[in-house]
Amino acid sequence: MRRHRFHRHTALIVVSMAAALATVSCQAPSSSTDPDASAARPLTEPERQLLYDAEQQLTRSCMAARGFRMQPVPRRPLPEDRDFPYVIDDVRWAARHGYGSDLEVRRERLRATDPNSRYFAGLSQTDRRRAVAAYNGAQSADRLEVRAPNGMTVGRIDDGCTAQAQTQLYSDLAKWFHADVVIGALPPLRQQKVAADGEFKAAVKKWSACMRGRGMNYSDPYQPRDAFNDTTKATAAKDGDARRRKEVRTAVAEAECAHDSGLSATARRLDRHYDAQLRNRYRAEVRSKLRLERAALQRARALPPADRSTPIPTPSTSTSTSKE
Repeated sequence: MRRHRFHRHTALIVVSMAAALATVSCQAPSSSTDPDASAARPLTEPERQLLYDAEQQLTRSCMAARGFRMQPVPRRPLPEDRDFPYVIDDVRWAARHGYGSDLEVRRERLRATDPNSRYFAGLSQTDRRRAVAAYNGAQSADRLEVRAPNGMTVGRIDDGCTAQAQTQLYSDLAKWFHADVVIGALPPLRQQKVAADGEFKAAVKKWSACMRGRGMNYSDPYQPRDAFNDTTKATAAKDGDARRRKEVRTAVAEAECAHDSGLSATARRLDRHYDAQLRNRYRAEVRSKLRLERAALQRARALPPADRSTPIPTPSTSTSTSKE
């Protein structure tokens, strides 16, 4: 069963770098006084934001030292973006965004106007190659590899600016990369387990019956997404307004049926169950990542304020508008 995912990480520096350089690259605080309990609690959103900002600042400084510009971008350019891995169950969100096609249009606009994409696209081929090596690392450098829980081997070069920033922040790049890859692979695995669970499938059938009662014939909550999130068809359609009204109406019905059928409650319960199961299985990596993050918070707080007024050198081999 496909995942019903609407939230997309829009840290556009990563997206824009990949797009612009594609031509040359293949590639709530605990109240416990027990220190162990405090260390075991997940990071708060402000703490995650602090680490994100610190890594961006360190990466930007590294790129500047190597002769390239990099503008900071917000961690969540679209704060209202949401993740519904199983079914939309927020009626208000559905009434405003439908299946998120409006957000996808805004994402595309952000990508099109992203200053980092435009800057790197304006570099010569030679400087784009240098930028790839600066950001990702030189192909001749040492490579870290981690086998993820899904069986895939994930690798990264350890001398690029992203690696350098993470080394400064987390101290031990190899341990951080290993833990980050493993933990990052768990949500898709968890969602696959939920989707394959008999209780979830039974709840989906009840949801489908609820939707049929409203005149909408969908066997699962994943089907409407493909139809309504195709922005190419949506923008080209002559009946765009009617299409949008139908999208919102369908999404609202999905959310209401998610509650009426019990699918939302079942999905949440199973999600918690399989999350605990996987985190227990990979508890060494979970603890390692949290330990490294907590240590990194202190380093992040010790960083000087980012000085965005400091001139950044342009590449020595060409101007930013030259082409080869």
